[in-house]
Amino acid sequence: MAGGGFVAQDGGKIHEGRVTAFVVVTALVAAMGGLIFGYDLGISGGVTSMEEFLRKFFPSVYKRMKDDTGRENQYCKFDSQLLTLFTSSLYVAALVASFFASAVTRIFGRKVSMCVGGIVFFVGSILNGIAEDITMLIIGRLLLGVGVGFANQSVPVYLSEIAPSKIRGALNMCFQMAITIGILAANIVNYGTNKIKDGYGWRVSLALAAVPAALMIVGSLFLPDTPNSLIERGHPDDARAILRKIRGTEDIEEEFQDLIDASEASKNVEHPWMNILEPRYRPQLVISCLIPFFQQFTGINVIMFYAPVLFKTLGFGDDASLLSAVITGVVNMLATLVSIFTVDKFGRRILFLEGGIQMIASQVAIGIILGMTFGVKGEGQLSKSVADLVLILICTYVAAFAWSWGPLGWLVPSEISPLEIRSAGQAINVSVNMFFTFFIGQFFISMLCHMKFGLFFFFAAFVVAMTIFIYFFLPETRNVPIEEMNRVWKTHWFWGNYIPDDALATGNVQLHTTKVV
Repeated sequence: MAGGGFVAQDGGKIHEGRVTAFVVVTALVAAMGGLIFGYDLGISGGVTSMEEFLRKFFPSVYKRMKDDTGRENQYCKFDSQLLTLFTSSLYVAALVASFFASAVTRIFGRKVSMCVGGIVFFVGSILNGIAEDITMLIIGRLLLGVGVGFANQSVPVYLSEIAPSKIRGALNMCFQMAITIGILAANIVNYGTNKIKDGYGWRVSLALAAVPAALMIVGSLFLPDTPNSLIERGHPDDARAILRKIRGTEDIEEEFQDLIDASEASKNVEHPWMNILEPRYRPQLVISCLIPFFQQFTGINVIMFYAPVLFKTLGFGDDASLLSAVITGVVNMLATLVSIFTVDKFGRRILFLEGGIQMIASQVAIGIILGMTFGVKGEGQLSKSVADLVLILICTYVAAFAWSWGPLGWLVPSEISPLEIRSAGQAINVSVNMFFTFFIGQFFISMLCHMKFGLFFFFAAFVVAMTIFIYFFLPETRNVPIEEMNRVWKTHWFWGNYIPDDALATGNVQLHTTKVV
């Protein structure tokens, strides 16, 4: 090769360079931002099923839970808007914070945004651990939400920008892997702290969220910023040096020039929030809205928020419900590995489609079993064999999500936007995700109470719709350099109508003549 890049089999250009230990370590450190999100997802459901926590903050729910007269509808034992506000308030704060994080990420860089998120999350963790009333509890949750908003805004973008295109999917999914590790760690912590006899186990569970926050803060201090961000902020020499380091080669000039071109194009965009509404950015806008919307309406947070509550509602005992949550956490983590090792080999679409079909089958089966067991009135108990079958089906569902909509829901929106709208696009992705995470978190228990077993059919219907959407409207982005993504949209049967011809010849998506030996 004479230098520069070469043409991949799918027509995309892959720049010179190798996968260096430096870029892998850097990506792993950055992905620790996912730990704080995952730990919170896992910890809140377990804590809200602990008797001492409910007795202190939600006595009415505690009374219903302890009702053994048989009069309580199994579906409605935990129906309390104040209880669900404890979980969901975080995501309102994350939604609002994501817009501020967008500006911080663009002006000060990705690593500064990560550090800010870690610090605020740390403070919220301590406040939750020492909470004496519901007000302190909710304020702590709001601070956690700010931390999550900053982390979810900056980390996926950082990973997409730092990674070589040929392994961008795998490295970006380190974020989702960290989320699953955080969920599993939280489930194990809850299982252990529930056995503390003095009634403060919930405090330990909540306060330990400070540990992943501290890891994120320390890690962010040692991270380099991305070449894209350094160029965007006027430091081209630093950007060139970092690009050499992360690519492990001196032959980076063509990729560096692509980044310069992208930055110059982005400087002509004075109002990214207005520009993303232009027709030429319609694919990115629609995907950045619909992918996170659909991700939440898979129903996954029914499991991850409220796994112990859900299992207890379905008739599992106290320890059994927490242990079942640990089992689903293990499945979630292991299945994410499948995605990491296959996403850059087989592509995004096949994982989306297979995962969707598997989730549909699992949800329908769970709905049928619960309908046959509890009926409309919510009376009855699961036998051990049926309870085990429900657990297996839930694990099947979790596995499908973990290698499809879980990691891809963060990867795809973070890699499709050109530099000039990337922060705006990611802010939209995070804010839509957080809004519907809040919606599911706030209303799931009430939905379960009123829709009963039909809730699983409700989510299955959404999975059908989103699987059809992926089949027709999401092109394959595997191995496509992040600054050349418009080539993919231009050749798509539908989105190509929105991409002007000059987008392929000028600005951030230049199709350079590549050198092939």
